[in-house]
Amino acid sequence: MTNQVIVLGSINVDTTYRVEHFPQPGETISANDKQIAPGGKGANQAVAAARSGAHTAFIGAVGNDDDGRAMLKQLQKNYIDTQHVIIDNDHATGSALVTVEESGQNDILVYGGANQALTTTMVGSVDELLEQADFLVAQFETPQEVTVDLFRQAKAHGVITILNPAPAHSLDPALFSYTDLIIPNETEAEKLTGITVTDHSSMQATATWFRQHGIPNMMITLGKHGVFYSLFDQSGTVPAFRVKAVDTTAAGDTFVGALVAELKPDVTNIAQAITYAQQASSLAVQKHGAMPSIPYRSMIEAINS
Repeated sequence: MTNQVIVLGSINVDTTYRVEHFPQPGETISANDKQIAPGGKGANQAVAAARSGAHTAFIGAVGNDDDGRAMLKQLQKNYIDTQHVIIDNDHATGSALVTVEESGQNDILVYGGANQALTTTMVGSVDELLEQADFLVAQFETPQEVTVDLFRQAKAHGVITILNPAPAHSLDPALFSYTDLIIPNETEAEKLTGITVTDHSSMQATATWFRQHGIPNMMITLGKHGVFYSLFDQSGTVPAFRVKAVDTTAAGDTFVGALVAELKPDVTNIAQAITYAQQASSLAVQKHGAMPSIPYRSMIEAINS
């Protein structure tokens, strides 16, 4: 059965510079390469879900500019339903400046543009879309009040809501009531809970904190250390696949998108879905760029063939 996925999120055009090392304050360095590519956490996650076979619809905004038109074409090229992407005449399409050093680590500077100008009024009713959906995914690159409103609507339709709280900042208290599953990394988890993630007990404590505040299920992505999960009465750690990373820009987005494409709506295949998403992420970090690095299902399944 094909999962029906809605992604609420950002659409950006990424400009990536590759450098030997990150510049220090006041330092000028030379870039070894420059690349312009489609990105944005929301768009990346939607493409990852679509490339893993999910029927995917997108809710977001672009500017009435060349970047916006190009990004809409890119989403449509990946068979993503863009009927609910708003054309904003007052704000430019979002953009990101990414610096990647030789180790594969990255620094990212984001301009929100039309993403941050999105409002609940602009989105309007999406009842018809929610009636068909299994999962609704959101991040923090669009206003949280829009996420709250859509998560509230989703719960009324029995849709599983998933929050990837990235980039890290404080959480609108209303989201605690409407989020079924939260997927932070270690930094984001600490930002939200105040608990430093160092070992299994601190991860369990983080899961307990979220449960006590209303979010029953959690995963923490741990980079090269894998993924810890505590959800639907199950918990454990799924190890990462050891590969040589050249660019980690879309690793987390690829994981989330692949996960919602693979996870059954009755969540009976948690460990299997996490493993699949880890495989997808391991392929993404071996290529440069955000969206261009996201693998297709056939590539992921080939790992086990």
